[in-house]
Amino acid sequence: MRVIAGSAKGRQLAAVPGDSTRPITDRTKAALFSILTSQEMVEGRRFLDLFGGTGAVGIEALSRDAAEVVFCERDRNALRTLQRNLQTTGLGDRARVIPGDAFAYLKAGHTDQFDVIYVAPPQYQGLWRRALELIDARPDLLSPEGVVIVQIFPKEWQEVALANLVQFDRRQYGSTALHFFCAASTSDFQVPGTSDSQVPGTSEVPGTYQRRDEADDQEVPGTFKTRADADERP
Repeated sequence: MRVIAGSAKGRQLAAVPGDSTRPITDRTKAALFSILTSQEMVEGRRFLDLFGGTGAVGIEALSRDAAEVVFCERDRNALRTLQRNLQTTGLGDRARVIPGDAFAYLKAGHTDQFDVIYVAPPQYQGLWRRALELIDARPDLLSPEGVVIVQIFPKEWQEVALANLVQFDRRQYGSTALHFFCAASTSDFQVPGTSDSQVPGTSEVPGTYQRRDEADDQEVPGTFKTRADADERP
């Protein structure tokens, strides 16, 4: 596990002992940041890495000049690993580590707002759904053009009733699925090819993020067209 690009490119990241975290592969991380970079959603942006683990996603964002990353993590082993990785990469000056429960942070009355919220909790505990529902109930957490990304094992997916967020894309890279959400109030999204039956077991998931101007119904820049890495396998 390493930093892929930016000021800390090539630095190796320590892994959390045991199976309490959900690590992201370098291939999936590269694909994720290719999408985010194409939409200018990394440099100068504020990230919330909600279940920090090793810090791999947030550290990659910092290496690529994100303005700040807030990490939430309550597991002691993961916290030690996260702090070690921040020290190894020299990126701790723009990081804020919350040593506690992610759900308590989401419920707290703070005024933090983020451009990217990344949700990757331990598998098969329904934590991703609970976190997404709490984020949906706090629309002030997300900037107007912000995005929420949920990383899960494909078989974990369930439909979630949301009031303020809408899913506009989903991608699968081997045994990892990424689901993308944004504020329902910001744009009219056309998302072809994203039904549940098209997600499991496929390495290419068509999907577009098309913003339309409400006045003249013309497309404006903002298109997620990156295809899943065809070489990615479990």
